[in-house]
Amino acid sequence: MSSDTDYDLERQRALEFQRKQAAEEEDDRPLPDLPPLPADPRWRVQHLPFLSAVSFALLLFAASAGFLTGGPSSAVGAAAGVLIVTVSFTMSTLVIAWADTVRPALLMPLALLTYVFKYSALGVVLAFGVSTDWPGKNALGWGIVAAVVVWTAVQAWWFHRLSRPK
Repeated sequence: MSSDTDYDLERQRALEFQRKQAAEEEDDRPLPDLPPLPADPRWRVQHLPFLSAVSFALLLFAASAGFLTGGPSSAVGAAAGVLIVTVSFTMSTLVIAWADTVRPALLMPLALLTYVFKYSALGVVLAFGVSTDWPGKNALGWGIVAAVVVWTAVQAWWFHRLSRPK
């Protein structure tokens, strides 16, 4: 019996010691200030008008190539592929720019959520397109591939051009 009482007494002393230590170590320092937002946040989206123009030109080219190679359904498929990529890439750019402007700590979670949503939707569109007998499904896939390559290349070129010292 005495060992149980000694154990309880020692346990009680240890808990009191931990409480005392926690009270002494309480941190009353203020949280650090967030870094200031950039003066002009438009740089995050200033490439969108140029990329939209390039995407529109690619849409016209893809629709024309689709029409010449496979008729009206291929033209619609190729144009839809380019349009899907243009809308999804524009959406993710706007979400990332908004998050970086409002609260930079939200940037990574919202970017990842946007990418998961974007590529999930793209996967659903491609899975649906592959499972149908629609004659424009190959053109849809080629339009998506062309738009991803062109958008990525033009965006890389744009930011490389901005980063070069003048």
